[in-house]
Amino acid sequence: MPDFKDVKLLGFDVFGTVVDWRGSVARHVDKVFSSQGIVLDPYKFASDWRSLYQPAMERVRTGERSWVPLDVLNLENLKVTLAYSGVDATRFTAQGLNDLNKAWERLAPWPDSVAAIDRLKRKFAVGTISNGHVAGMLWLSKFAELHWDVILGAETAKNYKPRPEVYFRSAESAGLSIEETAMVAAHNDDLEAARGCGMKTVFVRRPTEHGPDQTTDLVADDECDIAVKDLAELADVLEC
Repeated sequence: MPDFKDVKLLGFDVFGTVVDWRGSVARHVDKVFSSQGIVLDPYKFASDWRSLYQPAMERVRTGERSWVPLDVLNLENLKVTLAYSGVDATRFTAQGLNDLNKAWERLAPWPDSVAAIDRLKRKFAVGTISNGHVAGMLWLSKFAELHWDVILGAETAKNYKPRPEVYFRSAESAGLSIEETAMVAAHNDDLEAARGCGMKTVFVRRPTEHGPDQTTDLVADDECDIAVKDLAELADVLEC
């Protein structure tokens, strides 16, 4: 078993690592659009919406924009994506847009996630280190039946990954040193940043997160402490 004897908290990336954002958002928007008589490819819409995620956060990371939680960015990006897709956002009431934005709180877990996290909980504290805000993570966790011990991440630090303060302040908020935490993610850039702060790192392979033609994050980089095909294998490796 890898040397995780000093690790007390496993911090999880959520979107893509623990839950299927693309399929879930597509199903949610398809239901809403169908009720409005809007004909669009829901998977393309989900991908287009998500494509604005990193650029919106980068403005906060660089200090160009003051901190705002992810639901604010997602709502702004939703309006842009609707316009790009040829849909007049005024077809929706403000409440209708907010309900559509709540797609990000109604994401289905990958089939292995819930049971594996419960297993890992027997030996480690488990929590989010996500770019999601606390309220969004709370309601997503209720929806997906994810039994976290704690919700940490971007809102704790008032900034977005991969800024180092997100990892350091998440560990500090849990009363731990950075060396007592491990980052679990399906994204090598997230893990590289966490490792640079002193965390142990675990790569989880999610080869269809971005769809059947995904070309990124198919293998772990060489620096990862553990690389697994899913969270069930991680629970096996860590003897939980």
